[in-house]
Amino acid sequence: MKNLFLLIGLFLSVNVFSQTKSTQTVTFSVKGNCEQCKERIENAADIKGVKVCTWEEKTQVATCVYSPDKVSPDQIKQAIAKAGHDVGDIKSTDAVYKKLPKCCQYRDNKCEDKK
Repeated sequence: MKNLFLLIGLFLSVNVFSQTKSTQTVTFSVKGNCEQCKERIENAADIKGVKVCTWEEKTQVATCVYSPDKVSPDQIKQAIAKAGHDVGDIKSTDAVYKKLPKCCQYRDNKCEDKK
């Protein structure tokens, strides 16, 4: 009987540790103008290891929850920059930026026709 309790205890502790996953939260300053930008930024940050990422137009801040054993904050920032949005000190290339819809070109304009 003592062995049965020991076995059950071992099973439960392994189960608890296997469900414990460490995640971290990071915030970035990300430039954008509108809902289209929001969708693009959040989709760009949807890479392996990122649990969720949300961007707020009003604050110009993206908040991402990620697994540090799978992805780094720099990789998330690079993914967003590749989609055409400046992330802190990482600037999107001019070629990618110019492909954004006019409304989303935050360096030059404010979006007048928000969707």
